[in-house]
Amino acid sequence: MLGYIIRRLISAVLVVIMTSMLVFALFFYGPSNPGQALCSGVRCTAERVEQINVALGFNDPVVDQYGTWAKGVFAGRTVDFGGAPIDCPAPCFGVSYQDRIPVTETLSERFPATLSLAIGAAFIFFPLGLLLGVLAARKRGTSIDRGLVGSSLILSSIPYYLVGLMAYLYLVIFWGVAPQPDYNPITENPWKWWTGLLLPWVVLGIWNSTAYARFSRGSMLESLGEDYVRTARAKGLTERKIVVKHALRAAIVPVLTIFGLDFAGLLAGTVFTEYIFGINGIGRTALLAINNQDFPIIAATVLIAAAFVVLANLIVDILYSVVDPRVRLT
Repeated sequence: MLGYIIRRLISAVLVVIMTSMLVFALFFYGPSNPGQALCSGVRCTAERVEQINVALGFNDPVVDQYGTWAKGVFAGRTVDFGGAPIDCPAPCFGVSYQDRIPVTETLSERFPATLSLAIGAAFIFFPLGLLLGVLAARKRGTSIDRGLVGSSLILSSIPYYLVGLMAYLYLVIFWGVAPQPDYNPITENPWKWWTGLLLPWVVLGIWNSTAYARFSRGSMLESLGEDYVRTARAKGLTERKIVVKHALRAAIVPVLTIFGLDFAGLLAGTVFTEYIFGINGIGRTALLAINNQDFPIIAATVLIAAAFVVLANLIVDILYSVVDPRVRLT
């Protein structure tokens, strides 16, 4: 297994490097003018825009720009905004165009909010979706099965941003039955951390659980039809032991794949959740960076997303061999 993990880590690094190259190429050949985005006000002249572009190296070939950026990730660098140099220690992903703060510092401040959202929502949608899927599979063809599948289809067909917006308007603004969403570090006030994220957790968790309910139902039905399940029933094992120990253990393997990718996506930024509920996390920061053409933050968030996805794939593959003894990693 060690050799497999090493090979996957090498391929993960290559994927992240290729992603960073692609982001740089899209930025370099795009229609935006970074100097114009950095220069604002009545004193912004063509000479000033050119001065900023020269100072930050935007007129250099894309290979030189990428080399400077990549070197800064490992060794740090000084970013000069045309007479205003800013020290950016390693790992340096650049300095934000808007607030002149190193991107690493900005994202490290915003990541705990996104991490709290992702973990809280995952503790809801994964077990809830799995439980509903198993229940629907066990009650196949009954009104319980049709009700669970139908309600999950109806809820998942509604766009998430609409569900989140309606929940915020009615539960917080109109009825006042839910606390105002906000992020407070758990180390400072655990109760405010809990109450401030409760509504986003519930909304994100319930909406995502619908997909897990349908997928786990199909996977469970397939497992219940396998020969080893019929053999277990013939041996006289209880139905609970058959479902939990035999069928569920096999059915959960494909569900883990979806969970790994979904959780990695949540860690990369829950854009709609953070924007609707006013949580200042990575997703909201990335959205504002796109509007402001803040390329250093955009590039860093894309690389974070790529790193989380490839790491989640590796962890899920390792968990396969733990959950399902038929899987062997070579």
